[in-house]
Amino acid sequence: MNVTRRKKRTANIGIFGVGFHKYWSQFDGLLDELTNKLNIFIDRVKAQEVQVTSFGIADDAASAYAMLPKLRAADLDLVFCHMLTYATSTSFGAIIRGLDVPLVLVALQPLKALDYSKASTYMQLCNDDFCAVPEFTGVAIRMGKKPPPVILGTLEDDPVADNEISQWCNIAMVLHDLKRARIGHFGHPIENMLDMQTDHTALTAAFGCHIVQTEADELLKFQRTVTEEEINNKKTQILDLFETPDPKSDPITEKLTENDLQIAAHVAATLDKFIDTNNLDALAYYYEGQEGSPLRQLVTNLIVGNSLLTAAGFPMCGESDLKTCIAMLIMDRLDIGGSFAEFHPIDFNEGFVLVGHDGPHHINIADSKPILRSLSKYHGKPGAGASVEFKIKEGPITILSIGLTANGRFKFILAEGESVHGPIPPTGNTNTRGFFKPDVRSFLKKWVAEGPTHHFALGVGHHARTIQQIAEILNIESVIVTSEDK
Repeated sequence: MNVTRRKKRTANIGIFGVGFHKYWSQFDGLLDELTNKLNIFIDRVKAQEVQVTSFGIADDAASAYAMLPKLRAADLDLVFCHMLTYATSTSFGAIIRGLDVPLVLVALQPLKALDYSKASTYMQLCNDDFCAVPEFTGVAIRMGKKPPPVILGTLEDDPVADNEISQWCNIAMVLHDLKRARIGHFGHPIENMLDMQTDHTALTAAFGCHIVQTEADELLKFQRTVTEEEINNKKTQILDLFETPDPKSDPITEKLTENDLQIAAHVAATLDKFIDTNNLDALAYYYEGQEGSPLRQLVTNLIVGNSLLTAAGFPMCGESDLKTCIAMLIMDRLDIGGSFAEFHPIDFNEGFVLVGHDGPHHINIADSKPILRSLSKYHGKPGAGASVEFKIKEGPITILSIGLTANGRFKFILAEGESVHGPIPPTGNTNTRGFFKPDVRSFLKKWVAEGPTHHFALGVGHHARTIQQIAEILNIESVIVTSEDK
């Protein structure tokens, strides 16, 4: 089961190497060998399906100063500095001072160890990747910068280094879209939820994204342009992706009706036109409309279309929660999902908390074919219709809530847990059995003490430290509630 992305993940990554110009005349062939070493690394980064620009080798102050404006002009999301051999920090100082995108030092030597019986100065220089790293990090600090992170290992046959390269490329993909995203918004937070209020300018300042203020009435205009063929195509897609079982214990649920399927498909096709016309990358919304009006029927039946879009890499966030919309975007660009979620009832017998919401959801991370049920009412909200139910894949999970501190600064609150096998309520809402250390009581008390929004993004895998690195790059406070030192 997989919904195809609306657009590919990507990032613009720059790569340059460093060396020491005095070596070139002393050791014949060394520059060529190190250039080949740089090219091997470039190919490894290109394999991550990112756009790569090589800027060559900086080997003295003059070449570093000449390279800086080229790096700045390339609209990069991340830069790798490949430590090809020892290099004096003059080949780095001007670049780290003048660069305004994250820079990662790469120290990947060709050999796992020198052959000491045949060792030579030439061999040492080919593997001297780490030698200048302390010099470079120390100079970065003297320049008023954070010490650059370091990928340390061997150039080939090193799964740990491979994973770190992939991780940094994923981070670059997050940064690429955060600073370019057009996040649509219409309506208002449900019942004026105070934790939901968000300053659009603050979002642009912190993340770079632009909030596009749209109108719910626009949806009506696009709805009138949807053809029967488009509706039928959506119905086919929906029935291919979802199960439609008989109801179980909840009296407000019933088997998906043909009318609810028709409305959900019509609204989903409408949403596609709405976001394409407004050139959006995500959407946060909440609107009720007048009772009995066509607009109310439309805006209260977004759940199915929203879930299709969220799975396609287009985060859709209910209850007008822009902060959680960004959290979902971060998770999606890391390719770990990003469902809209909150905490539901606690199971004190087995020691877990149900994690879910009434939509929208990232169905690509469902543990099996998701379910559609017709609901006679949406609890706490107006309207009725089709609703999505599933639990996410069993195994490690990560949650991210973006809160606000008393001084108006954003804060990433993170936790890692486990999605564990077991039944969930058959209510037409998502729910996952979330186990968090050290135990459910202690975890939830620690979680709320950090000031999260009551919503969060839910993804698969343990990726809290990666998301924390994104927060560090953005100069945003963060905490991992489940870390051992917390």
